[in-house]
Amino acid sequence: MIKLNKRAQSTAEYAIVIALVIAAAVAMQVYVKRGLQAKVKGTVDFNPDPTVFKGKQYEPYYSESNMDTTREAREMTTTDKSGKVTRSLEDPEVISSWGTQTTVALPE
Repeated sequence: MIKLNKRAQSTAEYAIVIALVIAAAVAMQVYVKRGLQAKVKGTVDFNPDPTVFKGKQYEPYYSESNMDTTREAREMTTTDKSGKVTRSLEDPEVISSWGTQTTVALPE
C-alpha cells in the first residue's frame, strides 16, 4: 500500500482559506466605509449644539468653479545627427490663473 503525502494538500487548503478571508475583507471594505460615513453625516446633521457644527456636511456636487489658465513659454528643440532630441525652455515659464470658486452647503 502506498502512503500519500498529505502535507502539501493541507498547505494548499490553508492558502485557499486565507485567500478567501482576504477577499471577504476587501469586499467588505466598501460597506464599512459607507457605514462610517453615514454615522459621521448623521452626527453632523443631528446636532443639538449649533456652536459645534455650523451648517450641513460638505458635498462636492454643490461646488462650482470657473477658472481660466494661460501658459507662456519659449521652447528650444534641437536634434543632433544621431537623432537625439533635446528640449529646453529659453525663458522662464509663466502660468496665470484667474476666476472664481464657490462652495455652498447642502440645500435644506
